Amino acid sequence: MRIAMVGTGYVGLVSGTCFAEFGFDVTCIDKDASKVERLKKGQSPIYEPGLDELLARQIESKRISFTTDLKAAVKDADVVFIAVGTPPRSTDGHADLSQAYQAAREIAEAMDGYTVVVTKSTVPVGTSREIDRIIREVRPDADFDMVSNPEFLREGAAINDFMRPDRVVVGLTSDRARQVMSELYRPLFLNETPIVFTSRETAEIIKYAANAFLATKITFINEIANLCEKAGADVQDVAKAIGLDGRIGKKFLHPGPGYGGSCFPKDTLALVQTGEVLGAPQRIIEAVVQVNADRQREMAERIIHACGGDVKGKRIGILGVAFKPNTDDVREAPALTIIPILQQAGAVVAAYDPVAMEQAKRQLQGVVWCENAYETAANSEALAIVTEWNDFRALDLNRIGGVMKSRRLLDLRNIYRPDEIEKTGFHYSSIGRPDIFPDTAARGKLRSIS
Repeated sequence: MRIAMVGTGYVGLVSGTCFAEFGFDVTCIDKDASKVERLKKGQSPIYEPGLDELLARQIESKRISFTTDLKAAVKDADVVFIAVGTPPRSTDGHADLSQAYQAAREIAEAMDGYTVVVTKSTVPVGTSREIDRIIREVRPDADFDMVSNPEFLREGAAINDFMRPDRVVVGLTSDRARQVMSELYRPLFLNETPIVFTSRETAEIIKYAANAFLATKITFINEIANLCEKAGADVQDVAKAIGLDGRIGKKFLHPGPGYGGSCFPKDTLALVQTGEVLGAPQRIIEAVVQVNADRQREMAERIIHACGGDVKGKRIGILGVAFKPNTDDVREAPALTIIPILQQAGAVVAAYDPVAMEQAKRQLQGVVWCENAYETAANSEALAIVTEWNDFRALDLNRIGGVMKSRRLLDLRNIYRPDEIEKTGFHYSSIGRPDIFPDTAARGKLRSIS
């Protein structure tokens, strides 16, 4: 079976490479000629653990190729995936489907014989139906089926998510398309992976509902963390206890500075807008969107408060600018909100991230970019851990404190235990737990976060 993957962004490149690993012949298509040339040399434009090695292996085996020639690639394909970007429009925040619709027109003109066209991009409900209409309008004689096959890839764990998914969701309207998609995912059938066959509209909603639910869990535990701070409780124990309930589960109950990335912010907003359009308001998700936006701003205010309410002229160290570890993605990352607020308050911000600094430099101005955590901490009034990279989990805190102007550590990801900090002389502030103060008399006092 021959596959054409239109778009070599995160979803397209990972999916195409993994399908090649399954043994299929895959052609990935992109309009950016320089990007295609780099990919031909095995140079991935994204950071994803394990992808470089997998890509190199598939190029060597000649199961994957890259081109700008959509017409030739689609003409020879049995299955064509649309994996182009669907970013929010700047005007109203609705998903911009212009690339998907343009791809549909070009695919329609290029198809030769029976073809299964699949939306892999995250798209609002009804998009697959509209793409179906576009293709039929351009090519009334086309022999094809339109399928929705949303992705559920976590950045930093995408290859494992593709190879060993919790489930595969396939929305379609014909037995013929079902046979093709079953053959496409046959390697996963052998591992007894659940394959959910449903309607196209249902598949599209499943994608948004899944991400919105996970975003809700994150926002819920952040609100509970606020309550714990006021009451003198420990949110880590709360999260552990409720997570042991099989009906709730422990995943995504990690308090922090709010969710970010390419999926949750965009998908929660899109679900809210879809509800508005269809007359089915999604009030819980509306609250999640607002609370998360407030959360990121509150983290900046927390840092300022820890510095006595004034950071003018003070150096503040930030560890981590990616929205999560094991990725260079800074889209909607909490750091992109926190850092400008600190700068507006007059702080000099120094920052370090193991892989995401080049991406962040395009969006943040006036930041002092550092080589490591210790350089970031040097002469800082406060040091804030914003992304939970493994690099930050075993810092030499005595060395860190020794180079700082004031020993203030704000652990916005709770990667350290309070009992580890007590002997280091830091004023330690984490999420949903009592502060640790450097002097014995003050230890155990509670500080209300305003």
